[in-house]
Amino acid sequence: MTLYFVRRLLALIPVMAVVVTVVFFIIHLIPGDPVSVMLGPDATTTQVEETRKALGLDRPLHEQLFRFYGRILRGDLGRSYFLDRPVTTALWERAEPTIVLTLLSLVVAVAIGVPSGIIAAAYPRSIWDRVLMLGALLGVCIPGFWLSLNFIYLFSVRLGWLPVAGYASFFVDPVAALRYMVLPATSLGLNQSALIARISRSCMLDVLQQDYIRTARAKGLSERIVVYIHAFRNALVPVVAVIGITMTILIGGAVVTEIVFNIPGLGRLIISAILRRDYPVVQGVVLVTAASYVLINLMVDMVYGFIDPRIRYY
Repeated sequence: MTLYFVRRLLALIPVMAVVVTVVFFIIHLIPGDPVSVMLGPDATTTQVEETRKALGLDRPLHEQLFRFYGRILRGDLGRSYFLDRPVTTALWERAEPTIVLTLLSLVVAVAIGVPSGIIAAAYPRSIWDRVLMLGALLGVCIPGFWLSLNFIYLFSVRLGWLPVAGYASFFVDPVAALRYMVLPATSLGLNQSALIARISRSCMLDVLQQDYIRTARAKGLSERIVVYIHAFRNALVPVVAVIGITMTILIGGAVVTEIVFNIPGLGRLIISAILRRDYPVVQGVVLVTAASYVLINLMVDMVYGFIDPRIRYY
C-alpha cells in the first residue's frame, strides 16, 4: 500500500506538468491583453511596453513557461496583476469558502443519496422505490442554478428564514456561517445526491441477490442486519468511488453556486481573473484544482483497502 501511494504521488508530477502547460498556452493565446486592461484606454504605447516588460510579458511564450515552471518548483505561483499580492495569498484568502461549500455539499449529497439508494433497494418496485428514484431523476434533470434561485426566492425572499447571499467565516461566527451556507450547500448537494442514490440502489440490488445474503437470511438474521451490515458493506466500494467523483464535480459546480449566492470563493476569483486576463491567478487556481482532483482520487483508492480487505495494491 505504501509503495502504491508513493507511485501515485510521483505520477502526480507529469499530470500537473501537462495541466500547467495546456492551461498556460490556452490562457495566453486567447484574445485580450492584461496590460491594456490594467492601464486603460488612455495609456500610451510607451507605458504599455514598459508595463509588459516589467511583468515579463514581452518575452517569448516558451521562456515565460519555463520561468513559470521554475517558480512552481520554488513554491511560488507568481504575483497577481490586479490584486497586487502573491497568488498563493489570494488563493489562501479565497480557499475557505470553497472548501466549506464543497464539504457541506458533499455531506448533503451523501446524507440524502446513500439512504435513498439503500431504502429503494431494500424495497424494490415498492412505493418507496418509485418515489425515491423519481426524486433522483428530478435531481439529475433540474439545473443547479435554477434550484438555487428558487431556494433564494422561497426561503429568503418569501419566508425570510435564511440570508439571501453572502458569507461569514466559520472561524469568526460558526452560527452565521451555517446560516449563509444552508441554501448553497443544499442546492449544490441535492443536485448531486441523485447520482449517489441511483448508484447505491444499483449496487445494493446486485449484492442482495448474492448467495451469502440468502444464507444470512436463512440463518434467521433480521432484515435490518442483512441489509445494513452484510449487504451495504459489500456494496460500499463502488459507492465510495461515486462519492469521490461527486466531490470533484462539486468543486467545479461551486463556481456557479458562488456566483449565485455571492460567495467570495475560488470560483468567483477565477471568473474575475479570466475576464481581466490575470494569467498568474488563473494558472494558480487551475493548478490547485487539478491537484485536488488527483489527490481526491488517490484518497478514494486508499479507502478501498480499508473497506474491503481483499483489495490489495502491488
